[in-house]
Amino acid sequence: VQLQASGGGLVQAGGSLRLSCAASGRTFSRYAMGWFRQAPGKEREFVAGIGWGGGSTYYADPVKGRFTISRDNVQNTVYLQMGSLKPEDTAVYYCATEGGQFGTGRNRNEFRYWGQGTQVTVSS
Repeated sequence: VQLQASGGGLVQAGGSLRLSCAASGRTFSRYAMGWFRQAPGKEREFVAGIGWGGGSTYYADPVKGRFTISRDNVQNTVYLQMGSLKPEDTAVYYCATEGGQFGTGRNRNEFRYWGQGTQVTVSS
């Protein structure tokens, strides 16, 4: 499984970014996808998850109402639309996929494969 994240960058507080993650190596549409992030000196944390069919989405409390996860099962890509960004959103963002098929994307412990990460920096 290969996951290639892109779209990170430097943005001012209050701004927006859209991250993308292209997947290959297996049947994308059968697997839940998610986004995680890791800030300097902190543990990696769950940000958002989406079920295999796209019908279920889950968000960590700090990003609810500001971030939206979506997927395109034709383009084999998952997205994270980030809005109203805050300096505390600064982190390396990683996309991930679950190990088993037909998951919901809700349980962070089910994620087994990770991309290389993309840096998001929000200036105040």
